Amino acid sequence: MKKLVIGILAHVDAGKTTLSEELLYLCGEIRKIGRVDHGDAFLDTYELEKERGITIFSKQALLKTENMEVTLLDTPGHVDFSAEMERTLQVLDYAILVINGMDGVQSHTMTLWRLLERYQIPTFLFVNKMDLAGADKAALLAGLKAGLDEGCVDFTAPAAERDEAAALCSEDALERYLEDGALDGDTLTALIARRKLFPCWFGSALKLEGVAEFLRGLAAYAPRPRYGPDFAARVFKISRDNQGNRLTWMKLTGGALRVKEALSGPGWTEKADQLRVYSGSRFQTVDEAQAGSVVAVTGLRSEEHTSELQS
Repeated sequence: MKKLVIGILAHVDAGKTTLSEELLYLCGEIRKIGRVDHGDAFLDTYELEKERGITIFSKQALLKTENMEVTLLDTPGHVDFSAEMERTLQVLDYAILVINGMDGVQSHTMTLWRLLERYQIPTFLFVNKMDLAGADKAALLAGLKAGLDEGCVDFTAPAAERDEAAALCSEDALERYLEDGALDGDTLTALIARRKLFPCWFGSALKLEGVAEFLRGLAAYAPRPRYGPDFAARVFKISRDNQGNRLTWMKLTGGALRVKEALSGPGWTEKADQLRVYSGSRFQTVDEAQAGSVVAVTGLRSEEHTSELQS
């Protein structure tokens, strides 16, 4: 089973948290779909977020399909909290960019796109709110191509139409398409990984339209990341829990990390007291975490931590 760390990003009010809720619901991680405006969204765990109806802090949830285990990192959409969002980009394997089907590409959407380009993160797009009157699929797709990248391709279209559009994203894909008349899954996956192709799905997260198809697309076309055998990790956030314990959030980029194992950086060595795997406000402790996991570690107290760790 492939382990993926996927961030979900959007302009404010595009429906990012609603899509997160639907994905969790479809995977059986939650029994009831929460809503931002009702203050019961699974990932909006802070009182201020519930009061304001927006995501302020990045948080994670775990979801599984038959062949994929995802750590989903929900990031703030409001421009005031962009720094919190950008910290999360450092540890993503893939990104989901949610587009408001009524507004199309907005200024902050373009800012997010440039950041995804800077960090070279392969990106899947979900165009939301297509159930509302006035949402024009053809116009939206044209806007994505013009405002973001010509590699934005409609993956809800028939396979022949999809492959023809995807073939234009690179010369080698075009050659294969001209030879075979189609593109196989491996070719599409490689194009996505190289940021030549940006698959787009259209639907309504609130009405659960197109979300299952989008989830199947993620499972089918997101390649498995490769990790080395030796422990390595990237720290992307420091926070504290309700008891004041310092939490060092990191993604393992190689090997494994075990409880009480020593971690080191330039000029310091400390031990990991506890490894927490969070999903929403809840967490479970584990004795060992593997590469591809995101964990919150207690016991690291040095103020000299750098983003890269080793054991």
